[in-house]
Formats: sequence, C-alpha cells, structure tokens
Amino acid sequence: MFNSKKKDIERKKKWMIEKLITGEFIATIEPPSSCHGAFWEHLLRIKRLNNEYPPFVKCGLCYEILLYSISNGTSTSDVPQTNYLFLGDFVDRGFYSVETFLLLLALKVRYPDRITLIRGNHESRQITQVYGFYDECLRKYGSIMVWRYCTEVFDYLSLSAVIDGKIFCVHGGLSPSINTLDQIRQIDRKMEVPHDGPMCDLLWSDPEETLGWGVSPRGAGFLFGSDVVSQFNQTNNIDLICRAHQLVMEGYKWHFNETVLTVWSAPNYCYRCGNVAAILELDEHLNRSFTIFEAAPQDQRSSATKRVVPDYFL
Repeated sequence: MFNSKKKDIERKKKWMIEKLITGEFIATIEPPSSCHGAFWEHLLRIKRLNNEYPPFVKCGLCYEILLYSISNGTSTSDVPQTNYLFLGDFVDRGFYSVETFLLLLALKVRYPDRITLIRGNHESRQITQVYGFYDECLRKYGSIMVWRYCTEVFDYLSLSAVIDGKIFCVHGGLSPSINTLDQIRQIDRKMEVPHDGPMCDLLWSDPEETLGWGVSPRGAGFLFGSDVVSQFNQTNNIDLICRAHQLVMEGYKWHFNETVLTVWSAPNYCYRCGNVAAILELDEHLNRSFTIFEAAPQDQRSSATKRVVPDYFL
C-alpha cells in the first residue's frame, strides 16, 4: 500500500514536470493532493540560509526562463545531472508566471537536493497583487485559490544560500542590520515580506558606486557601496556576492572589482526591453562561465498558453 502510494506520487511529479517543461498549461491544480503534501514536507526542512556545493548552475530572475528551456530542448532527464539555484522573482511581469512557478515547485519536489529556490521581492502577496501574478491566477483558474497556495509557499523559501562557503547568493543585496551569516539564519522568514528591516533589505537592496549606505529609490532596502561589500565579505570569508534584482542588458554585470555579480535571466524583459539573459555556471572548483541567450521565438510557445492573453505589461 505504501509503495503503491509512493509510486503514484512519483508518477504525478513526473507528469507535471513533463507537461510544464513543454509549456503546457495545467488546467486543474489540487494543492491538498499528495504531491502538495510532499512539497510541504520539503519546505519544512528548508533553511533560512542554505549551504550548497558545486557544480552549480545559477539563474537570476526567472520570469519565463521556462521558455529558454523549451527552446533548447531541455528535458526532465537533464535536471539531476547538476545543481540549480534560482535567485528569486519567479512570478509577475510575464504571461507564464503560473507555469514557471509550478515547474520550479515540481522540480523542487522531485529533486529536492538539486534545486534551490531563493525568495525574491516579488514573492510577496502585496507585490503580486500589483504586478500581474494575482490577476493571472484569477484569469486562468477562475479563483484566487492557486494564488493563495503559492503565496503560502513564498513564506517558506530560503532568503539566501552560500556555495562552497565562498559565494553568497541573495536576490537583492546586503543590509545594515546584518553583519554575519549567522544573523541571516536567525531571521524568522515565514511571513509576508516586511516594509523594512533585514529580511526586506536582503530582497530589495542594490549595489551602488558609492561608499557606505544610501537611500534606495525603490522605497525599500538600501543602496550599498564597495566598502560595505568589502567588510561583509571579509567578516564572513566570502569571495563573491551573487544577486539578481536589476535589469542588465548584457545579461550579467560585475561590480566592485568582481566582488559582486548581478545575473539577469529574463530575456526581452516585459516583452519590450530587448535585453539578452545570462546563466552563471560553476564547476567543482568554482570556475565561472556564462551562458547568454535570447527570448524563445513566439512560435515555440505552446498553443495552450498562447490562448491566454493578459491585459498587462507591468
């Protein structure tokens, strides 16, 4: 009986991944199902700050990175061969936020030790009601229940990760309230993103060519300078801070003598910016390489998702 139920769960995971990886829309979602229960079991074991080990593929903002996988023939068999870390902002400002986030969740359930999801500032109830995910869920499913379940999952996502003790990964940046990695481990993350404080700063802050701390034009988080980065890295024995959160037309950008890296993985952002996107790859020795890619051609997107025409861009 137990083995039969376990096999049924595995089949359900595989079925969902295979549909989503080809861009198909899943018309019926049953969050209380056995697959949902398995995912909550994994979530309850997720730490505020994950310790990860190479080799690694690191992806910045994930708005529709799903389409890159489709256009390059990625299959479910590709995933277990390496580790993947996604730097947040899985939803909003795209036509396929539901499919993208559900695919990441399904991959996390099936390969919990291979997939790491870090929370971004858009993994928020307030932000998703403004920038599209709430409306997309309502339009595609006829109710907000899928949105509610997804926002519950947001509260359990990690705030950061450290690769091989040397690369600190976070969506936004640093905080004047955080000097050590241990302070991140003490944050109670199981809540809506607050308007200020250390948790907010990790998701909202940006590097700036200045010294010290500055007021962020975003209205949340801070601007932080090279001296702040130098002190944080020295205190925590970190070589590199890897983050997302800012559009980079070339896909990635170095800051402060290669001590901070911004990785942007959403090509042609908002369907009009014309930017390329990047993925950072790390081998077992933390040697770096980048994969640059453009948005998938329109004719490679599934007919199921093409029929859904959202009424928003931003």
